[in-house]
Amino acid sequence: MKAVIANKYGGPEVLRVTEVAKPTPKSDEVLIKINATSITAASTFMRLGTPYFGRLFIGLTKPKIKTPGTDLSGTVEAIGSKVTNFKVGDQVMAETGLECGAYAEYICLPFHALMVHQPEDISSEEATGIIDGACTALAFFTDQVQLKPGQKVLINGASGSIGTAAVQLAKNFGAEVTGVCSTKNKALVKDLGADKVLDYTKNELEQSSEKFDVIFDTVGKMSYSDSKKHLVKKGVFMTPTLTFGILLQLLLVSPFSKKKLKFAATGIRKEEMRMRDLIKVRDLLASKKLTTVIDRVYSLEQIQDAHAYVDTGRKRGNVIVRC
Repeated sequence: MKAVIANKYGGPEVLRVTEVAKPTPKSDEVLIKINATSITAASTFMRLGTPYFGRLFIGLTKPKIKTPGTDLSGTVEAIGSKVTNFKVGDQVMAETGLECGAYAEYICLPFHALMVHQPEDISSEEATGIIDGACTALAFFTDQVQLKPGQKVLINGASGSIGTAAVQLAKNFGAEVTGVCSTKNKALVKDLGADKVLDYTKNELEQSSEKFDVIFDTVGKMSYSDSKKHLVKKGVFMTPTLTFGILLQLLLVSPFSKKKLKFAATGIRKEEMRMRDLIKVRDLLASKKLTTVIDRVYSLEQIQDAHAYVDTGRKRGNVIVRC
């Protein structure tokens, strides 16, 4: 079978499509023919080996796991003797987390892995594309804050993979949503349900005196210190991106301020919490309360091109790879 192998950290060129042995499921495993995977923020960080303290988990000098990829959708091709919750032919969507392995034609996962049945009328591209962004946003809206109807939420990076999901989820919670994005993406963010959209290329947020209960910087481009003026008295600034500046402010500023800064590595939470979020996202997708925004679709052989495009920082929603 074909699989992407990365033997070192670096740019898209470190990703190589190689022929490897097709895996055989153990008694407690499911063999999945992967139909599609997505280029998540986690997979690009793991390719680069940044932030550097993350290498404590993924390998100090080179990747411990050779085949990247954290999310997938596919078809169950075979099951082990102890598997009872899935059967051959089932369409599934799954997270592999730090175990990776989704950039391949096949993968074996334990039957108790972060894996659920895919909604019948949802494509493989839609299924894999929604997982990372929606699960990340949902974790922040439920665990870091308990988002309530009527609260005012600002979402920076509203046209990205996390942002497009966050806008929709915040509206599902009943919040008043303001999205921040570029001029060309304003219509998209508005269509996703945002009540207001601000153009960062025109500094429209800086010109606004509006205050928010929650600021969710999905792309790690805002400063907590600069953003506090846009928060209500007990407002919360949240980000899934841990920069050195954010780390210092978490340790030195936020504990003593009424306006809090919160970071979470949602992918390393307890498995039961992650499964809870995956099931919720799957159900929202099935009920059409969540829509997957897909920018481009590549083949597995085009994995370098796919990562190079994501590295430009100009994608809208999600970039998908068909396997």
